[in-house]
Amino acid sequence: MAWRNSETGFGFVSRLIHWAMALGILGMLVLGTVIADMEVSLSNLWLFGLHKTIGITLLGLVVLRVVWHRITPPPAPVGVVPEWQLALARWVHRLFYGLLLAIPLAGWVASSATGIDVVFADRWVLPALAPVSETWEKAGFAVHGLLTKLLFGLIVLHVAGALKRALTGDGTLRRMIWG
Repeated sequence: MAWRNSETGFGFVSRLIHWAMALGILGMLVLGTVIADMEVSLSNLWLFGLHKTIGITLLGLVVLRVVWHRITPPPAPVGVVPEWQLALARWVHRLFYGLLLAIPLAGWVASSATGIDVVFADRWVLPALAPVSETWEKAGFAVHGLLTKLLFGLIVLHVAGALKRALTGDGTLRRMIWG
């Protein structure tokens, strides 16, 4: 099993990070939707802590993924792909990275602005990224929510593209699963 990417396939580390992030992001979309409409109480406060912990973990994973792709670049696309599809795929991936950095940071800013500590894994208090302020809180959560909706749209586009490529039998999805 190759740990690093090759010219023709994704290595184990890239695939592990990809699928861990995919599961984490889908879980966060569900959890975030559930807690967005909750009235905060002592009985459900742990869900907000869980959301923050997973969000900070995903932030770390996206940074790791960017660094990893600098160390071992992803392979070139399989087969002959029209230039417009390559350009679209590049922009979708750039937007993914931007959103996966911005969404947790916006949530961190908003949470900091509430005056409640941002705690990672029920253990480590993270520094505040914003002053305690209702204005910062509302703006942070508005940005967090808007960017999350954009991320959902990108996920749909990404999955549609992956399924289209899989249906043509070009092997792109297979190499993201098996290397």
